[in-house]
Amino acid sequence: MSSSTKTASPILVYVAFATVYIVWGSTYFFIQKALTGFPPFILGAFRFILAGLILMSWCKLRGENVFDRKSIKTAVVSGLLMLGVGNGIVIWVEQVIPSGLVAIMVASAAIWFVILDKPKWGENLRSKSTVAGLIVGFIGVIFLFGEQLLQTLNTPQSTFQIISMCLLVIGPIGWAAGSLYSKHHADNKISVSAGTAWQMLAAGFAFLLGSLLNAEHKHFQWSEVPAEAWLSIIYLILFGSIAAFSAYVWLLTVRPATQVSTYAYVNPVVAVLLSLLFTTEKISLIQVLGLFIILASVLLINLAKYKQNKLATS
Repeated sequence: MSSSTKTASPILVYVAFATVYIVWGSTYFFIQKALTGFPPFILGAFRFILAGLILMSWCKLRGENVFDRKSIKTAVVSGLLMLGVGNGIVIWVEQVIPSGLVAIMVASAAIWFVILDKPKWGENLRSKSTVAGLIVGFIGVIFLFGEQLLQTLNTPQSTFQIISMCLLVIGPIGWAAGSLYSKHHADNKISVSAGTAWQMLAAGFAFLLGSLLNAEHKHFQWSEVPAEAWLSIIYLILFGSIAAFSAYVWLLTVRPATQVSTYAYVNPVVAVLLSLLFTTEKISLIQVLGLFIILASVLLINLAKYKQNKLATS
């Protein structure tokens, strides 16, 4: 089992973080748009199988090794946990749960990274700025979506909504567990891109099985999917899956997991900004405060790593 962190160009790291921060924040918006035309399991199957095949084809064209039993096993396990459980629950619950509440629970993944990353307990729990940043970030997300949360809790909920809210507790745990499994079990016998492709294919076929068990095909007509849903799923495939997820998996190989997990706090900020630009939603002063608190949390989490790098180069 490998838990080492490789070195990488700072510019590439910044570009990868920007991709994960911005693109993934926008996927909340585009998942809701895609769900206007696609059932949840068909959406997940179509998105991840097609994205995985595109990425796998690209790897083969580049002459990369894509077959290694141990590496594929790692990719399948991590892909099922991250994309099947983590992202699958997000797709499922966005049918009935407001995106604000979804974002609150997804942001808790950053805390689960610390709780589940046993090899890094000593380093993470000794870092006051890392622990403070995680706590402050979660508080910021609650400020950002607190009003929506209270409105949801004060409204009578259906059984389906209650089940969805319970699932939202499991989703971030699955995502963090899959991410850490991918990070600590990587053996570099296949490229990061090939491993990412296997992760998406594993999740895609799991979604396909779920779709068959749920008999979604009986009520779904491809010809009835609106153009808006098609454009949304194309965006999710090209940018949300191939670009952002590939960047995320690569970051796990070159940066500490707690630092990579800051995406969970920045994504809601992007989601709010998109809502302001493309919907009739308004932002309140308390939500503005939440935005600044979240940005402060990311600075705190990265402060310890910055100090370590500065000492190492001095």
